[in-house]
Amino acid sequence: MTADRDEILQAVSSAVLAVTRHLSVREVLQVIVRSAQRLLDARYAALGVPDDDGSFAEFVAEGITDKQWEAIGPLPRQHGMLGAMLREGVPARLPDIREDSRFEYWPKAHPVMKDFLGVPIRDGEQVLGIIFLANKRTPGGFTQEDQDLLTLFAAHAAIALTNARLYERGRELAMLEERNRVARELHDAVTQKLFSLRLSAQAAGTMLAKAPDMAAVELERVQRLAGEALSELRAVIVELRPAELDRHGLTETLRKHVRLLDRLHPSVVVFECAELPPLDSAVEVAVLRVAQEALHNALRHSGAERVLVRMEYQDGTLALTVSDDGSGFEQAESRGLGLVSMRDRAESVGGVMTVESARGQGTTVRVEVGV
Repeated sequence: MTADRDEILQAVSSAVLAVTRHLSVREVLQVIVRSAQRLLDARYAALGVPDDDGSFAEFVAEGITDKQWEAIGPLPRQHGMLGAMLREGVPARLPDIREDSRFEYWPKAHPVMKDFLGVPIRDGEQVLGIIFLANKRTPGGFTQEDQDLLTLFAAHAAIALTNARLYERGRELAMLEERNRVARELHDAVTQKLFSLRLSAQAAGTMLAKAPDMAAVELERVQRLAGEALSELRAVIVELRPAELDRHGLTETLRKHVRLLDRLHPSVVVFECAELPPLDSAVEVAVLRVAQEALHNALRHSGAERVLVRMEYQDGTLALTVSDDGSGFEQAESRGLGLVSMRDRAESVGGVMTVESARGQGTTVRVEVGV
């Protein structure tokens, strides 16, 4: 076999441990793909899990750099050999993928692939995805032994995906319980304050003409109750951590969000991120929400051709930058862009937000948070 028995067992053991260590699904799939690429001595390896829109909900690859991915463009669609494997659900081992009738085309910047080995990831009769290798480094192409070993990795990928689905169902039940808890908190706290606020406002209205001093007292009470209600409502909302963060973490959640926006909008939306340390949950939520709001503004209002989202970490500070080459705006025209809300989110985790913009010069939103 291509690799010795101990090496194979160690790699499979790593895949099993990855499945049981509660890593994100993407991290587990990356462990599997990386191990398969190394053991079967392939230049390229990838694993795709289809979505319901003709693309892939998950697509991890080894052998292609981030710069190459950016040049290639959006995630692959379910066409050509990948689509055929999803439909047929059987392994494919080819000396030259380009000569197979099921092959269609690659994007211009896509690397040239020749010998190919693909195996479906199955859960019973259901095809959950595909794992494939290309361009074996040693002469002779892929063998039946390679196919058997890749099938073993596909079985572990199936375990990871099945576990993820079970986790997702459990998370949905937990979310339902959380919604009920939030509803109770809203009813017990905020709703009661809003009711008191309404009564105080009505009392002030009736006193305004005959007893202005008493009306002023009631209006002060209205202002205080409104502030308390707003604070409690914000506290409840902050607790609602987006489910994507639990599953993928901040970096991957934002990367997937950017990829989706890049496909949906005519603007080119690019994501860059250096390695980040573990982050506090509140920081992740705040940074994600600011990024989403800034992206919304750039894509809806600026007419930008290119939007760049960058996250970096240096000397204990996490920095998020969302910049565009759009029309820009004067600070006096910023109402309606959600800048106050974005700044509040940044400041709620001890961060600082700055906005640079001018007519015809684009906009840059930057948040810095000490972590």
